[in-house]
Parts: sequence; C-alpha cells; structure tokens
Amino acid sequence: MTIATPSDPATLRRVALSSLLGTAIEYYDFLVYGTMSALVFGRVFFPDSDPAVATIAAFGTLAAGYVARPVGGILFGHFGDRLGRKRMLVLTMGLMGAASFAIGLLPTFAAVGVTAPLLLVALRVIQGIAIGGEWGGATLMVTEHAEPHRRGFWNGVMQMGSPIGSLLSVTVVTAITLLPDEAFVSWGWRVPFLLSVVLLAIGVYVRVSITESPVFEQAKPKVVESRRIPLIEVLRRPRNLILACAVGIGPFALTALISTHMISYATSIGYHRTDVMTSLVFTSLSALIAIPVFSALSDRVGRRPVMLVGGVAIICYAWPFYWLVDMRAMAWLVVAMMVAQIVQSLMYAPLGALYSEMFGTTVRYTGASMGYQLAALVGAGFTPMIASSLLVDEVTSVPLVVLAMGCGAVTVLAVWRIRETQGVDLAGIDSGRNAVRTP
Repeated sequence: MTIATPSDPATLRRVALSSLLGTAIEYYDFLVYGTMSALVFGRVFFPDSDPAVATIAAFGTLAAGYVARPVGGILFGHFGDRLGRKRMLVLTMGLMGAASFAIGLLPTFAAVGVTAPLLLVALRVIQGIAIGGEWGGATLMVTEHAEPHRRGFWNGVMQMGSPIGSLLSVTVVTAITLLPDEAFVSWGWRVPFLLSVVLLAIGVYVRVSITESPVFEQAKPKVVESRRIPLIEVLRRPRNLILACAVGIGPFALTALISTHMISYATSIGYHRTDVMTSLVFTSLSALIAIPVFSALSDRVGRRPVMLVGGVAIICYAWPFYWLVDMRAMAWLVVAMMVAQIVQSLMYAPLGALYSEMFGTTVRYTGASMGYQLAALVGAGFTPMIASSLLVDEVTSVPLVVLAMGCGAVTVLAVWRIRETQGVDLAGIDSGRNAVRTP
C-alpha cells in the first residue's frame, strides 16, 4: 500500500485559504439568511400572517435550504468522487454566491404577491444544494493535502471560516439594523445579500489556482475502473453515515440556538436587536480562537475526547445558559453566548477531520458531505422552527433547555459509538481492511 505524499507547505496554505473562504461564504450566507428570517422576512414575505406564525414561516424557508443540502451532498459528492474535488468546489462556490446575490434582488410580497415567497424558497433551495457540496469538498481538499498528524490543525484553519463568516455577517447586519425601521424593511435587508458577491469573486479567484488532492490523484486509476456509484456504496454499510449524522446534531443545534433563534428569543423578552447583534460579535470572536485551538488539540488527544467533553458540557450548561440570558442584562447575555460558543466549538472543531477519516477515498466526498449535511438538516435546519413553535403560547426558556440538552445527548451517544480516527491512513481505508495509522 502506497501512502500519498502530503503537499508542500505553500500548496497546503493555498488550499487552506481556498477552503477557509468557502466556509466563510457558507456561514456568512447562512447567518445573514437566518438573521433576516428572525428580523424581517416575516414582514416582507408573509405580511398577512400573525407575527409569531410569520416568524415560523420565515424559519420554514430557512429549513427548506437545509432539506436541499443533502441533495447537494449527493450530487456534488458523486461527481467529486468520480471527477475530482477541485472542479466541484469552483462550481459550488459560484452557484452559492449567485443564489445569495439573487435573494438580495427579490421583489417583496407587496409587489408580486405569493410569487415572492415562492421565489425565496426556490433560491434558498438552490443555495442549499450548492452549500451541500461545498463543505465536503473544502474539507477533503485540506484533509487530503495535509500531513496525517496535522489534519486537525489544518481543518481548524478551514473551520475558522465559520467565525469569520459569522463576524462578517454580524458586522454587516448590525450596521444595517441601525437604519430607521422603515428603511431597514424596505431596502436595508437586501444589502448583506448583495455584498456576498465580493466574497464570491475573491473565493473563485483563489479556488481556481489550487491543485487537485494528492490522495484522490493516487486513487484515480481505481476510480476510473470502478463502475460503482458512491452513494450506493455508502448506503450499503450505513453505520458510519448514521453516526456521522448523529455526531453533528449537537453542534449544529447549538449553533442555531445561539445565532439564529437567539435573535428572535432575546428580542421577545426585552433585548434590543442591536444588543443581540453586538453579543454575536463577541460570540464570533470566541469561535475564532476556540476552533483552531480545539482542532489542534484533537491531533494530540484524539477527536473523540474533545467532542465528548463538548457534548457533556452542553448538557450541563443548557440551563445556566438560558438562565443568564433571561436575566435581561447585556453583560450576562455576552457571557452566556461566549461560553456557549466555546462549548459548541469543542463539538464542531474536530468534525472536518473526523468525517474525512470515516470514509474511503472513492466515497469520501459523498459520505462526508451527506453526514455533515444530514446533521445540519436535523440539527440546524429544523431547530429554529421547532424552538419558535415551542414558544407560540408562552415565551419561556424551559423547552429550549430541554431541546439543547437532548441534542447534546445525541452527540455524546454517537461519539461514544465511533472509534477513534485520529492518525489513520486515508488511502488505507479503501483497502477493505481496517484503516491503519500512519507513523
């Protein structure tokens, strides 16, 4: 068995930068859309509904994008496993940015009636399909270029795109929310979507210049000879896919609760929306530090211990988290959100390396993408809608505490069932034997 040679440092840095930009755009688009769902989409696209129902409907369009993400994982995963990672990454980034830009140009319900929310859902689905193929390819490019003992670290660099995207979205949205309410509702909400084209241009430029994964290039002869469909191969032995989905539910649900749903919840109990957005800035800064630290830590102690600590932590912290938020004090809101983000980072930081190390090269794009996107669908896609539905009759944090604890428990149980993957040889996973550790 031949072990693929890791890329030289300069190439690896370019690949990491490309993946970081893709992740930043993904999270920028996700959080801008989620924020606008909480703040304005109910009024713009569902104006005839009760405010609570309109918010649920707006979060429903958010969920529609998550339903589409596994489809994107299957579609781009198939061609990424057959044709290569790089081509799919250029295509997904272009499609994702174009859909986000188009959302900023949409007519409102007042202008075209029911066509407006239908167009919103259609663009959200396109965005979801593109994002569904983006993360898996970006993660694999970093993982398959990196040295085995530093996969966690380099995935951490890529995953820093999530807080960078969050920070960008929060900064832009916070500035826009300073507008008078009439201006914000009429045109201000469009600006963050239109600005996504800048990130898109930079990302595509960097991505075109990177090289194909050396691990994929090594496996290419086998890929050309094989007539097997990657999706069928993954589903034939679904254990890893099920565990990959379950392990991501905790971090994704917590992301949805502290970023998307918190805007709606906090403003409903008396916080000003600008205060909530300011707290999200500190949350993003916390993630910017925590993610690379915990990713690198997973290279030293393993993926499982880091994620187990995070899963147990959210079970223990869920009640104190909402207790601090319910104190209705800006300082305690910031503290609560920053600690919650650190807990989320413990579960999220090792995911990229873990998913990449759970599947063989010829099905890795499909398996990693599907695991991640199914977890995102269940954990983040439906959580804001479920959380809002739980608060229709009474605004209380009790059901939110139970929801957060339950999602954390799912992650703990899943991590407990996954064997440690840190240090395995990626090429060896294809051999039909247990993957071996590289020296």
